[in-house]
Order: sequence, then C-alpha cells, then structure tokens
Amino acid sequence: MKGNNEQTIQLPAFEPTLNSQQAAALLQIHPKTLQKMARQGRVPAHQIGDLWRFRASELDEWLRNEVSSNRHSCLN
Repeated sequence: MKGNNEQTIQLPAFEPTLNSQQAAALLQIHPKTLQKMARQGRVPAHQIGDLWRFRASELDEWLRNEVSSNRHSCLN
C-alpha cells in the first residue's frame, strides 16, 4: 500500500534527436557544413560516439538568438 506522502517525479518529455542529414535539411545547409560547425562549437550539437545529433528545439533557439544577433546591416 502506498503512503499519501509519496511524491511523483516528473521527467521532462523526451525529444528525439536528428541526425546530420535531417538537421542540415531543416537548416538548408550541407550536412558536412553542419558537422564542421558542430566540431567548432558554433551550433548546438551532441556527439554520441562518432556521430553528431541535434535537437530541433536547440537549433530553433540558436537560429532565433545567435544567428539573428550576428546579422550584418547592408547600410554603412
């Protein structure tokens, strides 16, 4: 019988990862370019063994924050 004082632990929802091909397709860049950016730490990525994995939510946040803050104006 369970006691009334037991607490339930809520785990965050699991977000499947994307491989280099899938993530590159979302960003509309070549997978090798994305892998190079991951190695350089320029894009949020997770290395599992020899493979790079990406979360769509992290790429979205990166695009909204990092990339947009690095835009260059055409006006001088």
